[in-house]
Amino acid sequence: MNPIMRRALNAGLSANSRVASVVDNAFDWLFLRETLVQSGLTAHEVIFESDPMSLRYYPPPAEQFIEMADNERVRVEHQRHPVPLVLVPPLGVTTESFDLMPHRSLVRYMAARGFHVYLIDWGKPQRRHAQLGMQDYAQHMMGDALAEVRRHSGSEDVSLMGWCMGGLLSLVYMGLTQDQHIRNLITIASPINMRGGGIVAKAATAMNAPAQLVRKFSGWRLHNLNPSRLHSPGWMTTLGFKLTDPIGSITTYWDLLTKLWDRDFVESHSTTADYLNNMLDYPGGVIQDMMVKMAIDNQMATGRIEIRDAVADLTTITANMLVFAGKTDVLVPEGIARRSIELVASKDKQFHVSPGGHMGVILGSKAVKSVWEPTVQWLSSRSQWSADGRQRSSTADMTARQARQRRIAEDPTL
Repeated sequence: MNPIMRRALNAGLSANSRVASVVDNAFDWLFLRETLVQSGLTAHEVIFESDPMSLRYYPPPAEQFIEMADNERVRVEHQRHPVPLVLVPPLGVTTESFDLMPHRSLVRYMAARGFHVYLIDWGKPQRRHAQLGMQDYAQHMMGDALAEVRRHSGSEDVSLMGWCMGGLLSLVYMGLTQDQHIRNLITIASPINMRGGGIVAKAATAMNAPAQLVRKFSGWRLHNLNPSRLHSPGWMTTLGFKLTDPIGSITTYWDLLTKLWDRDFVESHSTTADYLNNMLDYPGGVIQDMMVKMAIDNQMATGRIEIRDAVADLTTITANMLVFAGKTDVLVPEGIARRSIELVASKDKQFHVSPGGHMGVILGSKAVKSVWEPTVQWLSSRSQWSADGRQRSSTADMTARQARQRRIAEDPTL
């Protein structure tokens, strides 16, 4: 067969294969969309449950390597860092934030890099949870979760890593409880200074003048309102995210159409769309606290925020601290996120601006190199035995001690 005919035949076969892929992918996208969604696939154990919060533990991957984007392979480190890592997602989104796809899973990556990884799952709040406020999440639920992490891991010291409101809740927890055993804190795109620029800051500034007038000339307060009236359904959270990039929310479907032959792209698109289209309710009590204490009064920026009958004092925080902001984040730009590093009393603290918007900085294609890997490097040297040389108990030691305590309870003569 002459070369021209061979090239023509190969081109025809390639075109036929692409057409077949388009038909197959289009059918799945239209009728079997759930088969394309790749989120939440990393193996884990639910080790604690309450209402609505639960706690997950992610054991190290069994394989020798894990596959990342662009066919990059990461070796699984089977020697564990003594200090466990607790991931804290924001409210309003599912836990898939940190387990979006196998090759873009923060929980899987951190477990592969030698950390005992735990994830706080805030659950799926319903209208009956409307009374929940920031203190319920930051003090009570997080306190319960960290107590279970310490019981399960055998380590009193822990590290926290929170994205967006997850980082904010971590700071509030530390300011409320003065927990000196939070050794390391990493926050990504967490809102602190609500006058620091961006869409959220503009909205907060716009609310401030009317709110001050209401305070001056009436006795009505937002916290007097039944929180159920402010309870926000998940579709509003979805709409809010999409309005930050309305053009992109539309053009993404054009990208899907032009790449319908590419199974990996179709799975990635479907997974991201499923994540964005299934965001969660915001309890009315949290909305009250956020609007009054943060948007109107901007208390976080002062270092002290009043929540119900308690005060969170961020200036008492001494944990090692690493803070990231997204370079193109229109919700929480650098000016909003940077303030935390200026408030805390930590001696070991760093601030970085990384590529990506509010979601891209932690979930995007560049996040592995610009946020995940630098976090591993920073955290590894700060997650060893405590400075005084005392070794924390291993999980095995803890289990043995608990078994002995049970035997003693059953037979006091032991």
